[in-house]
Amino acid sequence: MHIEEPAKRIPVYDEADICVLGGSCTGVFAAVRAARLGARVVLVEKQNAFGGVATSGLVNIWHSLYDTTFTKQIIAGLTWETIERLARVDAVRAEEKSHSAGYALNTEELKIELDRLVLESGVKPYLHTAFAAPYVQDGELKGVIVENKSGRGAILARQFVDATGDGDLCARLELAHRVSPQFQPSTACAKISGWGEGGGMPEDDPREGGLKGLNLNEARLKHREAYDLPEGFGWGRYVPGTKGIYMYAGTRVYHADSADGEQLTHAEIEGRRQVRAVMDLIRDHGPDNRIALVALPSYIGTRETRHVEARHRLKGSEVLLGTAFDDAIASGSYRVDIHHQDKPGLTFKYLDGTEVYVRPGYPHAVGRWRPDTGDSPTYYQIPYRSLLPQGPYPNLIMAGRMIDVDDEAFGGVRVMVNMNQTGEAAGVAAYLALHQDRPLDTVDPSELRRTLREGGSIML
Repeated sequence: MHIEEPAKRIPVYDEADICVLGGSCTGVFAAVRAARLGARVVLVEKQNAFGGVATSGLVNIWHSLYDTTFTKQIIAGLTWETIERLARVDAVRAEEKSHSAGYALNTEELKIELDRLVLESGVKPYLHTAFAAPYVQDGELKGVIVENKSGRGAILARQFVDATGDGDLCARLELAHRVSPQFQPSTACAKISGWGEGGGMPEDDPREGGLKGLNLNEARLKHREAYDLPEGFGWGRYVPGTKGIYMYAGTRVYHADSADGEQLTHAEIEGRRQVRAVMDLIRDHGPDNRIALVALPSYIGTRETRHVEARHRLKGSEVLLGTAFDDAIASGSYRVDIHHQDKPGLTFKYLDGTEVYVRPGYPHAVGRWRPDTGDSPTYYQIPYRSLLPQGPYPNLIMAGRMIDVDDEAFGGVRVMVNMNQTGEAAGVAAYLALHQDRPLDTVDPSELRRTLREGGSIML
């Protein structure tokens, strides 16, 4: 059934050179890099704060900025600048030479630093503002229609960055996209006080944090039916600058596509139910832990939804073999990390050819995805082409987890320190296309890389 919405005139809220939809760190970094080059930028975010999954989702981990040997720094730019800013207020803790994490963040402090970055760079922010529809005139993308407390309005711009995570702008422009049948499930995190004492969880330690007298992985496996908990994988980190507050990521919502309104609603409620169930289990079987719920996310931690078809689909083999690209705009070293839909646990694939299947409560299944050659890459790259959607809109670029990658490649590149770089590249590319009055797919990759480097990024 349908209803007819009467046509009406709507006000223009703003006009800009560049409009960035989505205020995750990826979107913020796109906006800031473009504004620092001199563009007038509008940044639209549906939540009450910037930062995306890091802040609204509570995920307080950024991974290593070094290659797999920890001898060469491969990531800098606004990721490194933000870490330095957080260090000044005791809101970050480095984890040296860890393949599991590089930095633990106080993500409440991160919200404030991102505000400062946006305002200092001259970006015009719109919080509590939801994207509703694209505005296309004579076949050209001219603006976006948004809604907030002031009502419905339009933002006009010459260049657009889709940093919505789900590729909302691209999808509503009816650009070709797909959702993998094995898309990685979502996780609702929680901040919990009284979670033992001490620091984070070493990679080879099966316990979460420092719970007293309880191995949570073992207890979850033994009692999961009583608490209606799915098999999954739990991890976490203590929040820097606090005492005993732990960010726990141990829920798993299977087969719920966050790009679908009804499924997203189910995922939010089910994620919170699982947080309570885990806490009930701890109270019942680890009573020495005087835990209390401190915070729940305002948006569930969505790992994967749409991928928009681009000029190049990054393949798992290109990531795992460290393929070099002449238009590389980002580098990463985080292992391929696949959270399965069709079975419990997850699979890690490393650039040295090793592979581990981890199912909590069971021995690790260790093997190789390729023979030992004695020589392995220490990082991988993301090409600019994977940010350029196919279709008739030459002033549209994407940044973040909706970029064009296959299932295996996505397992590695999806983490925030990698996606942050796609934001910076998209912002700089949008500025160059604007300044040179040319389509985004004709921006010279060497000039893009040079401009990124001049702004503090590392280009290998």
